[in-house]
Amino acid sequence: MTAMIPAWVDGAVTPVEKLEVHRRGLRHKAISVFVMDGPRMLIQQRAAGKYHTPGLWANTCCTHPAWGEDGAACAARRLREELGITGLVLRPRGVLEYRADVGGGLIEHEVVETFVADAPASLVVDPNPDEVQAVRWVDLDTLAAEIAADPGRFTPWLRIYMAEHRAAIFG
Repeated sequence: MTAMIPAWVDGAVTPVEKLEVHRRGLRHKAISVFVMDGPRMLIQQRAAGKYHTPGLWANTCCTHPAWGEDGAACAARRLREELGITGLVLRPRGVLEYRADVGGGLIEHEVVETFVADAPASLVVDPNPDEVQAVRWVDLDTLAAEIAADPGRFTPWLRIYMAEHRAAIFG
């Protein structure tokens, strides 16, 4: 099945095939989730088979809502599908926009609904190997230092979130 996601075409939100959205660099809807344990965020290393930015570290989870899908429902769905995480309370943290070259002639121009969730000590993480090759908890200050030292290990959007939107997302 072809994934149709909400993208702006000639000023109107329209369902467009996901890869086509990225090839054309169309502005489109997305979600990003940040699961926190105090000052530490759960980050994921994208699976080697991903069609862009494989093997790079990203925030807990991010994706595009399907056409007609609510952002919060999409966020909960992808936490479950990518990381096996269920039952967290997702708190909306606002909408932000960025544009980034993600390689291979693909552009992410996203209007992103952001969500933060607090992780209980008993949080079970069960990564889907088709989506995620590794996870780890990292303090936000340590993450910022790691990005500064070696930005190429991290997705463009995580670099942008940490550099330009850290206060808005994490308070």
